[in-house]
Amino acid sequence: MGGNNRGSGTSALLVNELKVGATPQSPEAPRAVGLFAVILHRLTYPFRRGARPAPHAATGFYTDTTVCIGCKACEVACKQWNQLPSDGFEFTGNSYDNTGALTAESWRHVKFVEQFSPHEGEPPTGSPYNPFPTPDSLTTLASPQPESPARFPLDVLPTPSPAKPDFARWLMMSDVCKHCVTAPCQQSCPTGAILYNEFANVYIQADICNGCGYCVAACPFGVITRSHFDGHTHKCTLCYDRQKDGLVPACAKACPTASIQFGPVAELRERAHRRVADLRAKGVDAKLYGAEATETYSELNSFYLLVDEPEVYGLPPKPVNPWVHMRGDYLRSVAVGVVSLGVLLLSLLLAGG
Repeated sequence: MGGNNRGSGTSALLVNELKVGATPQSPEAPRAVGLFAVILHRLTYPFRRGARPAPHAATGFYTDTTVCIGCKACEVACKQWNQLPSDGFEFTGNSYDNTGALTAESWRHVKFVEQFSPHEGEPPTGSPYNPFPTPDSLTTLASPQPESPARFPLDVLPTPSPAKPDFARWLMMSDVCKHCVTAPCQQSCPTGAILYNEFANVYIQADICNGCGYCVAACPFGVITRSHFDGHTHKCTLCYDRQKDGLVPACAKACPTASIQFGPVAELRERAHRRVADLRAKGVDAKLYGAEATETYSELNSFYLLVDEPEVYGLPPKPVNPWVHMRGDYLRSVAVGVVSLGVLLLSLLLAGG
C-alpha cells in the first residue's frame, strides 16, 4: 500500500536493537573522595557544564493515517517503555477512544473519527445534529441487509463527493507531540527546562521545570499538561534514550502497519510526498499537515498525512505561534506608555500654570 516502506535507515536501527543489550555501559566519572572534596564537588557541580553532544540530522515522525488500524499498540508501547501510569478504566463513549487526549501520563493518543450516515442526507449518528437513533433508523438497521463480499480491498477509498451521500468511513490517527521546528513551548519556558536535543527534538527536563504552565498555554496543539503526581509538565521525548542507543522509538517499532514511521525528517518528507502523489492518483484527496512552514507557524518534525480537513482530526487548521504577534504587542505597549507619560506631564504643566 505504499505506507509499509520504513526505509533502509530504519532497518539498520532495528538490527541495532538486537545488539544493544550486549553493549557495555559507559564508565561512570570518578567520585570525589574525602569530606573536603565531596563538599567542594557539591558546591561547584551545579555550575559545571557537560560536553555538548554532537548534532545529528533532525529526526521525527511521519504518521500515515490511511494505514492506521486503531490497534493502540503505540499507546501501550509508549506507556510500557516510559513507565507511565495508567489513566484509569473509564469508558468515554466516544467510539473506541478511551484515552481522551494527550496528557502528562499519555504521550500517545489514538483518535477515532466515525463518519457514518444511516440515511441519505442525514448527519452521522451520534453527531450534535443526530444524537440518538430514530425508530425509522432502528427498523432499517434491523431489516435484512445484502450479503457482504468475502474479501474487501485494502486500498484507501476515494474521497466522497456530493454524488455519494451514502459514503462511510472510519478515520484513525495516532496523535503525539509535533516537535515543532520553532516551538512556542520552548520559547515561553522561563527556566530553560525545554530545549532542543542533538536530534532537534523538543525535550522537557522535568527536574528543571517549575510547573508554571506557560508552555501549556503556548502550545497550539494542546500537547503539554502538568502531571498530577509531581506538578511538572511531561510529553513525548521521541524516546531520546532509545535514539542515543541507535534504536527506533517504542511507538514506531510497535506499529504493525507502519502508520508511524521514524527517521531523518528530510527522508520522511520525501517519502510522504511520494505517498500523497500515489493516493491522489487513485482519487484520494490526501494532504500533508505540518510538512511545510506557513506564515504563522514553522514546520513540524512530527507531521501527518490526512484524507480530511485538519479540524476533523482535532488539529488546528492554521496554528499560530504567539511570538508572531509579540513585536506588535511590544510596540503597542510602548506607544501606550509614551502617550500616558505625555498626558501625565501635560496634566502637571496645566495644573502648575
